[in-house]
Amino acid sequence: MHSKTSPPEPGPRDPGNRQDFLPSNPPQLLPDPAFGAPDAGGSSLGERLYRSAVMAVLVIDRVEDAVPLARALIDGGIDCMELTLRTPAALEALAAIRREAPQMLAGVGTILTPAQVEQAQEAGAEYGLAPGLNPRVVQAAQARGLPFAPGVATPSELESALELGCRLLKFFPAEPCGGLPFLDAMAGPYAHLDCRFVPLGGITAEQIKTYLQHPLIWMIGGSWIAPRRLIQEQNWKAITTRAAEAHRLALEIRNSHHAQ
Repeated sequence: MHSKTSPPEPGPRDPGNRQDFLPSNPPQLLPDPAFGAPDAGGSSLGERLYRSAVMAVLVIDRVEDAVPLARALIDGGIDCMELTLRTPAALEALAAIRREAPQMLAGVGTILTPAQVEQAQEAGAEYGLAPGLNPRVVQAAQARGLPFAPGVATPSELESALELGCRLLKFFPAEPCGGLPFLDAMAGPYAHLDCRFVPLGGITAEQIKTYLQHPLIWMIGGSWIAPRRLIQEQNWKAITTRAAEAHRLALEIRNSHHAQ
């Protein structure tokens, strides 16, 4: 990572050390060098994301809310986030989380320009996502070694992402596009290329099991866990409760799937 400060050492609840989701590897490793390379602990970023299973999508308006929010999510069992670049506070909030809540697997979303790739990485981003597919942004992330999942919603976008070497893709906006039935149909012709998806957009807690039991889905994400309103209200208890429910449902489906 090309950051101005060294990343914190893994803590006891670091996602790379988690044992509560899956004691074994995912069903297959992603054929994506950015997400598939093992880290110092021997786990790849792809594995860590798979074990986390649920990603909290966040919009943070005040830097002072960042660390309490991260801790509230972690207390509920959610240790993976997409912090969106939709507010002036986002990058400073990311840096604060990386310093003070190193257990959180910190991704940055809404990366729309090559300059934002650099800014996100220097603030401590461990991976990046975008709502759409911009080849210049993907190539900038690859040049800097930042694992990146671009957004796709059509076969043409999927083909372009595959040509760029991406195998973990953000399916956005998932539900407005037609959800799993649409993704199944779109991804079918490319199944032999082993791509996997992170659906976001319109997903609710009630849909966690449906999505996570599907073989195309690597993990899911959503803003329902920590809505902007609850963050602005600093209602950390409510966020922890939502995180705990999402974690419980994900744990149930992932453990039952791997027990089969």
